[in-house]
Amino acid sequence: MVTTITEGVKITVETQYQPEYSNPANEHFMFAYRISIENLSSYTVQLMRRHWHIFDSNSTRREVEGEGVVGIQPVIEPGQTHEYVSGCNLKTDMGSMKGEYQMVRLLDNTTFNVQIPEFYLVASYKLN
Repeated sequence: MVTTITEGVKITVETQYQPEYSNPANEHFMFAYRISIENLSSYTVQLMRRHWHIFDSNSTRREVEGEGVVGIQPVIEPGQTHEYVSGCNLKTDMGSMKGEYQMVRLLDNTTFNVQIPEFYLVASYKLN
């Protein structure tokens, strides 16, 4: 589990290898990640966009950008937490992800970026 705080927004990430959805013989490794977004500030914020940097251990790099997370743009009140689960497929059994969320402070429409800490995606058999 990794955690970071940017502008009063705490991001925590947990990962899990998904062997039942992976096919190593075809270079397909599936990982799930759970993200917790906790608003530690005194302002209501809304997550507008995401931007991911995804790295395979074979030096392949991808970027993914889009609106919201898993189809929504959550509004997070002070002291509240929004959690979601998503997934990422890699061509190797190890890799990493990092990125940022574009947020808006609803009080004054100020836009700011919240860092998503780098986290590692590692097939469970590599950890033994």
